[in-house]
Amino acid sequence: MKDSELIELLLNKQQEGLDVLIKEYGSLMRYIIKPILPDYREQEECLADVAYRIWEKINTYHSGKGNFNTWISAITRNAAYNRARDNRKKDEYEEMPEDLISKDNNPEDEILKKERMQMLHNAMSELSVKDRQLIYRKYYYMQSTEQIAAELGLTERAVEGRLYRIKKRLRGKCHE
Repeated sequence: MKDSELIELLLNKQQEGLDVLIKEYGSLMRYIIKPILPDYREQEECLADVAYRIWEKINTYHSGKGNFNTWISAITRNAAYNRARDNRKKDEYEEMPEDLISKDNNPEDEILKKERMQMLHNAMSELSVKDRQLIYRKYYYMQSTEQIAAELGLTERAVEGRLYRIKKRLRGKCHE
């Protein structure tokens, strides 16, 4: 089934749309979730959450801003990170002293952060497709070096070496 047909089913809130979504994109979503949430039950709950979010937010998808696959990947990744963060908060919860100083960023910090993000975005756009994919696999999808090496047919040492050189190049571009 084409993405446009799937999107139409989801927009019309037809149950078949969810079934097709899981059939067509379930393996991609699991692939993204697995390194972030190691517990199988958490992975399956997250997958259900992602399907529900896509169902609810399908009207916010615009093909002009990116392809459907990328949109689903971003929602999946964010849901997995949110669930992992919430799990850590549950495990680490303790009362905070009332006199604790706020760590909210001031406006100047926010501007500097945006500038650094723009510099990083520009530097990433200058990378080759292979290098960019390697960075995304390691730091966006949180894949292990072992998994990346196996999927790309490289040794772990080769992956680590390439990542080191790419990060060094990015640091140089971001500090110019």
